[in-house]
Amino acid sequence: MSKSPGERVPVRSFWWWKRPRSAFLDIGLALLAALECAVSTIAFLSSRMHVSTAGAIAIAVLGTAAGGSLVLRRRWPAVPVLVTLLVMPGMLGVLLLVVALYTLASTWEWPSRRRRVVALSTLAFAEAAAVMAVSLMTGGDSPPVEPPPLWGQILLSLMVAVGLTVAPVVTGLYVGARRRLIESLQDRAHGLETELDLLAEQAQERARRARLEERTRIAREMHDVVAHRVSLMVVHSGALERIVVKDPEKAAQSAKLMGEVGRQALNELREILGVLRMDDARQPEPDSLAGLPRLVDQSRAAGMAVTLTVSGSRQEFTGEAEQTAYRVVQEGLTNAHKHAGGAQVSVLLSYAPNGVRVAVVNACPGGEKGAAQLPSGGNGLVGMRERVIALGGTFSSGPEADGGFRIEAVLPSRLAVRAERLR
Repeated sequence: MSKSPGERVPVRSFWWWKRPRSAFLDIGLALLAALECAVSTIAFLSSRMHVSTAGAIAIAVLGTAAGGSLVLRRRWPAVPVLVTLLVMPGMLGVLLLVVALYTLASTWEWPSRRRRVVALSTLAFAEAAAVMAVSLMTGGDSPPVEPPPLWGQILLSLMVAVGLTVAPVVTGLYVGARRRLIESLQDRAHGLETELDLLAEQAQERARRARLEERTRIAREMHDVVAHRVSLMVVHSGALERIVVKDPEKAAQSAKLMGEVGRQALNELREILGVLRMDDARQPEPDSLAGLPRLVDQSRAAGMAVTLTVSGSRQEFTGEAEQTAYRVVQEGLTNAHKHAGGAQVSVLLSYAPNGVRVAVVNACPGGEKGAAQLPSGGNGLVGMRERVIALGGTFSSGPEADGGFRIEAVLPSRLAVRAERLR
């Protein structure tokens, strides 16, 4: 089965070895160390005394056991060092000593176990120096050259002990620290990958929410545009049906007005849908409070008895705030067309120091009994409330004491466009 590039391939373990090649390496080192211990010990003793066959066999067995301790170096790093310290007075194995000290220093964490590393390394150094000094001082049966003086033998023993013990310990400490650094960096990299995956999921969730909010916003705009324009068209069609025979000229005017309202609805729909294909620099201008007179005139032309009252000093607000106020009035007029045909409707626009207030109030329906009854999904007022509250304003709607209905929204003054901002 194929695997992705970033997927880790599981490693087969063998006992305490993570990889088979590690086991082969340790077994090979153990065989070499066992051979060296046996051969070097037999050679050392043979030059100084007679070694029988049984003694050679015993030395070979002891050397094999000592060198074989390297098989355990990854599982119990101290075991090869302890074995080396036990057999070193009579058996000096260079490979066994170097590999054991290197493994001890590289696998034991520093500085949590520094005392053990320092104590065992110091003891190994002392024994190695002593064994080398004894070996130089005793010499063989027929030394090839004259031995150096005593101080030279001691100095040479110390130098050899430093090379056999200090060098592998320092190397092991460096390799162990480097290995732990790489492991910590890998863990950190894995943590960063996990965090990036989490951030990517969060970004996808934010994008999903943004798309949902955008769809909701477009749906509201579509509702505001279509509901108002279609309400006017239905009202005109109802009037046209009643007067087409009695007053053809007025019926023609109503048909002409229906066409104009339909074209306006189509234009607004094109503008809303065009936002999906335009950048910010080409977006159409939103509806504003300056367009309320035209909106009221359209409802008045449809037969609604509507008045517009403006109070306070004209003040410009942000585009989103003015569009929201415009939509509130549009929704109020749409509801009046649907549910209060023939009733007196008042549109109020008031500029105050604390913001701007818009309201649409209709009296109790008592006019034309045959007014068209349009279906209502009930989402218009909910959408208006959400839009106004999102801007920090207040929204209210409900019946009046005289049987009428009021829709009112107040937007805060912080949404106003200050003169300082314009400069």
